[in-house]
Amino acid sequence: MSDPLAKAEAAVTEAQTNTAAVQLALAAVELAKVANSQQQAPSCQHHAPKQEFSAKKWVVIGGTACVCAVAFALASIAIAIGATCATACLLVLRSMWRTYQKGN
Repeated sequence: MSDPLAKAEAAVTEAQTNTAAVQLALAAVELAKVANSQQQAPSCQHHAPKQEFSAKKWVVIGGTACVCAVAFALASIAIAIGATCATACLLVLRSMWRTYQKGN
């Protein structure tokens, strides 16, 4: 009877050893993950340097916006003047056509 009892005790000891080994292995994997993530975090900061404020850039952007706004305003005025002239021309031509039709 001692033989099955010894086998059972050996199996229990082996299971306890395996469980501890598995737990140590899992702890080592987690430690490696943490160490790897800590090593990668500082390297990301080197890829994105902080940009300094540049007043020249904003002056150029503002100047370009002003020039575009003035060009748009002048183009709108030119379109309005052209439309007014075309309307006046059509009214005169219509009046001339009615006069011509009444004469015939």
